[in-house]
Amino acid sequence: MPSPGPWRGVLMAVVGGLALLPALLAVAQLGRIHPDEVYQLLEPAWFRAHGYGVMAWEWRVGLRNWAAPGVASWLLRLADALGLTHPLAYRAVLAVPQVLLQGWMLWATYRFAERRVGPGPALLAVLGVGLYGPVLVFAGRTLGESLSAAFLVVAMEALDRQEAPVRAGLLGGCTLGLAVVVRYGSAVMVLVALAWLVGARRWKVLLFTCLAGLGVALALGALDWVTWGKPFHSLLAYVDFNVLSGQAARQFGASPPSFYALPLLTALPPWFWGALPLGWLSWRRRPAVSLPGLCAAVYFTALCATAHKEERFLYPGLVLLVLAAAPQVAGFVGRLGAERGRKLGSLLLVATTLLAGVLYPREDLKGDQFRAIVAATRGDDVRGLLIVNEGLWGSGGFFYIGKNIPWMTCDRPRDANFQAAMRDGRINRAVTFEGRALEELQAAGFRVVTQVGRETVLARK
Repeated sequence: MPSPGPWRGVLMAVVGGLALLPALLAVAQLGRIHPDEVYQLLEPAWFRAHGYGVMAWEWRVGLRNWAAPGVASWLLRLADALGLTHPLAYRAVLAVPQVLLQGWMLWATYRFAERRVGPGPALLAVLGVGLYGPVLVFAGRTLGESLSAAFLVVAMEALDRQEAPVRAGLLGGCTLGLAVVVRYGSAVMVLVALAWLVGARRWKVLLFTCLAGLGVALALGALDWVTWGKPFHSLLAYVDFNVLSGQAARQFGASPPSFYALPLLTALPPWFWGALPLGWLSWRRRPAVSLPGLCAAVYFTALCATAHKEERFLYPGLVLLVLAAAPQVAGFVGRLGAERGRKLGSLLLVATTLLAGVLYPREDLKGDQFRAIVAATRGDDVRGLLIVNEGLWGSGGFFYIGKNIPWMTCDRPRDANFQAAMRDGRINRAVTFEGRALEELQAAGFRVVTQVGRETVLARK
């Protein structure tokens, strides 16, 4: 084992590098996993910072709270003050707090694993979580699932501590509360965590967890009061829309529980299945219920029972499952007798960890479209933009256009927006996916400027 000084340096380097990687991927790729990435955080933040933007229906009826978009709006103001006006630059500014949050999550992962298997295998467990394919895809994204999962991991580690119950409860309650603030659907796991504390008879930790969580809840109520005119307006509206009224299923569709079978199986790393017998043997020696594993299991059950389903909803539960399993597998690798076996086992764990990112989520990130929009709207002579073969909610909004100019979306040349754009002299830039309406655009005076992946960028005088 290396001495404490060098070992700590290696640990900090690994945690820092892994924390930075998802943000670098997200900023370099651009695009989005789901429209909510843009229209539930980036675009509301842009609206708050600049006074204009596309506001989704949730922001007209008060179904969301302004916590995360509010913080992002002040970061956008800071970027403006620093002269960072390119979309890539201010998107990178927004990535800074996510890097810090991801680093906090990975440090919590190390602490959680170290208690179980010691420093060396714990570092391998950090690699198993930090290089987990869905983490690389999601952790740098501005989705509620992405932010909530990181807060949940920190909370799991805090509540797992046996020392300093007051501090553990305060940290656990605060981060559980923040996990709900950024994504109300995570409340299921908060209830499970509280029940777990009751079952473990950890009354002091439970008390301070509840006190800290209550403080976050009161802050949320005050924020909703200021922004929506009623305490807990967004939370109550969310529960009514998604749980009580059934409107979510009617508006966005309902699916059977089997909807999650394939994405759940393909999203888990192959080594996860090896953790199941290892966990059973560990439980036989010392019976104990894994908090992150229990939270994930109940959360998946709740997802299956909810009518409206989306693959991205799985992400927080997947991270908790991997958190629960990684120490078991890393500890097994660390106990292998031959050094060659340990190295091979570590290599296999890391390599297979990455595989799930290829299969989950099965979404087109549209990174080339967003990069094309950024390329098309640079320059002082840009007066307006048409995006062909894309709807409003699939586009990047004013956030990626970066200026207050008219813009439209359409699917085909016969659409009203396309015809209006061809007549509107302000629309002097166009982006089209896979060459749709290319001839019609050229007939209207547009010329091809550049190609960005599957996207063609055009301009006219």
